[in-house]
Formats: sequence, C-alpha cells, structure tokens
Amino acid sequence: MDRITSMTAFVQVVDHGSFSAAAKRLELSPAMVTSHVQALEKRLGIQLLNRTTRKVSVTEAGRAFYQRCLQILTEVEEAETAASELHSTPRGTVRVNTSVALARLVTPLIAEYVAIYPDVSFELIMTDRMVDLVEEGFDLALRTGPLPDSTLIARRLGLGRKILCASPAYLARSGMPKHPADLAGHNCLTYMNSFLEHHWRFTGPDGEHEVDVSGNLRTNSIEGMRAAALAGLGVCLMPAISIGPDVIAGRLVRLLPDFRTTEAIIQAVYPASRRLSLKVRTFLDFLVDRLVCEERAAATRPVFLNARPQAVAVQAGELRRGPV
Repeated sequence: MDRITSMTAFVQVVDHGSFSAAAKRLELSPAMVTSHVQALEKRLGIQLLNRTTRKVSVTEAGRAFYQRCLQILTEVEEAETAASELHSTPRGTVRVNTSVALARLVTPLIAEYVAIYPDVSFELIMTDRMVDLVEEGFDLALRTGPLPDSTLIARRLGLGRKILCASPAYLARSGMPKHPADLAGHNCLTYMNSFLEHHWRFTGPDGEHEVDVSGNLRTNSIEGMRAAALAGLGVCLMPAISIGPDVIAGRLVRLLPDFRTTEAIIQAVYPASRRLSLKVRTFLDFLVDRLVCEERAAATRPVFLNARPQAVAVQAGELRRGPV
C-alpha cells in the first residue's frame, strides 16, 4: 500500500478518534482505512492503536509515530504547494486577526489587494486580545507592541503613530494643555491593554518627559476610548489611524503638536512552524510596500494627515479656531 496514504489514514483516525469518522473524512470505506493502519503496524512491527468496541486510543509508540507523520505530511503538502505556486496566482481565503484600531488601517488595504488578486478572499476578525493562531485557524495576526509568544515569527510592516487629542467641548471646559506636565491636571483616558497605561512619554524641544496620568475612564476598547473622547470626557492618547478623520473634521483637536509621542511598531505575526502560502506571502509583501510608502510620506508631511493647521484658544469658556 502507498505509505503516504496509509500515514494520512492513521493521522485521521487519531485526529477524529474513530475509523468511521476518518473514512468519512477521506471518502474511503472504514474497511479500507483499517487496512491502511494495519499495513503500517505490520511494516513497523508495533501496535499503533488500541481498539475496543467503544473507542480508539493511541499507544505510546503510536503517539510518537503520529507526530512524525504530521511533520512528513506537512512537508509533502508544502512541497506540492511550492511546485504548483511556480506557475500560479494567489487564490483562496486568508484568515486575518487584528486589533480594532489596526482594522481601520488594514481594511482599505485589503480592498486594494483584492483588486489586484480577485481570486483571494478574506476573513477579518477583530479582537483586542492576542489569539492562538494555530488553535483558532488564523493565517496571521496584525499587532502592535511586544509579542506574548516567542514561538511566533514577526515581520515589521510599519510604524503606528499616536496622537494626543481632546474634544473642543472638553478643552472649552478644562483648558488647553501647553506642556506634557500639564496633563497631570487633566482627566486622561487610559487604555487598559497598554504597557504604559498610566505613563505617557513625550519628546519635545526641551527633551524627554514621562507623565503619570489618571482619569475616570479605563477601557480595553479603542472604539470605546474614541467615543468617550468625542463625548468630551477627557484627553486621550490614541493611534492616528483611529482618530485621524476626527482631527481633520475638527471633532477632536490635536494637542501638544511640538511633542512627539511613542510610536508603536506594526507587525504581522504567524507561527514559526507554518510555511506561508502564496496568498499570505503576497499579501504581506503588499502590506509592507504600502505601509513603508505611507511611513516615508508621513515623515515629510508638515501637518498631521494633511489637516489644515489650526490655532486653538480657550477664552471665557469658549473654543476658537482659526488658521495659523
């Protein structure tokens, strides 16, 4: 019998816990699956499975052989994929996990990519927790900040700028901070998943500053933070991709423009054990190309996101804006 087919049958029996379920998965008869496993046991001279009328379990030797079979079958599949990709175009579904904030960045880029490769579709799942990529079946995740799992491979995509801002209503009520030190007297909204939740860092004309901030709202939701800032609750330090349109439209006002905040590295992460398919590899290359171009453009942009420069002043409880 064909060894690869026999290994595949054995792996399916272990994965599904029965010969009948493995047979259904492989579109073979249960008798044929049994024959493949028996052929392996005869060739190896060992028992791979314990069989009873109620269940099938793996022997100690079978468990070790199962792990080797998984590795061999994966390498065979990758070899076949690599050969077929030499003369093919990307196709299939890419499952991507991303934070809510980064979804605003990646969604329009997915649209651009699909316009180039129409045979590729996407499942975009947004969570602010780092998922188990293998267990939950994701091809890759897009994240900022340090990686919680050292077994993941990370590829740098670009930089995520953060912007300090507040609503006109809040500034009219509480005043305009002129220096990072002034933030100690403001109601600062903090993001619970950040390693620098209560410590905001700035670099400006007079050097570096680390400010301890506090406020009456802590949240693990970027959208919740944005909604609170728009409602006039307080000052927030948020990714530019999340609040850029609000700053341009005047719904939020950028604060301390002469002080640069910490930039987060945007990374694509995927399991070290997984060979990237053509669809995933081309999508990553596309993201790097687009985000590096945006990063270079932002470095030379005189005004944040091409917004018109505005002077903001608070007098007698009212907010005035006008061209600088």
